[in-house]
Amino acid sequence: MSEEGLSRRSVLNGCGLCVVGGILGFAVANNSDAAKPKDPHAQANAYGDTPDTGNKPLAAVDQVPAGGGLILKDAKLVLTKSSAGEVHAFSITCPHQGCPVGSVEGGVIVCPCHGSTFALDTGARVSGPATSGLTAVAVTVQGDQILGS
Repeated sequence: MSEEGLSRRSVLNGCGLCVVGGILGFAVANNSDAAKPKDPHAQANAYGDTPDTGNKPLAAVDQVPAGGGLILKDAKLVLTKSSAGEVHAFSITCPHQGCPVGSVEGGVIVCPCHGSTFALDTGARVSGPATSGLTAVAVTVQGDQILGS
């Protein structure tokens, strides 16, 4: 009868593979984007830059519906207008996992990735997995134009 079990050689080979795998895993993780220093101008959650609107025309006031919003993908902004006509701007980057918000509907800004919603006038979190609101961005209304500040 032969004895079935682990030999000393197979145990040592398994341990060696674990050590090599750990070293390789560390080397890969250490060289990943997550290990690199973040841009000091990045949002607190490090999901992209805070939009720089720098006194540029962003949109005409009448392009933003009252009680709704307009998403500017190139500028990385969502512009909203209250029913009273006040214009607000927020980063389109959802603080949950960095997805860009996808729409403004039903009186809220909606992130399509995990369903977080945000208030039109403050960007505050209304529902979903996000634990904070959208980052506010300063804009001004000059005549019929919305300008970055």
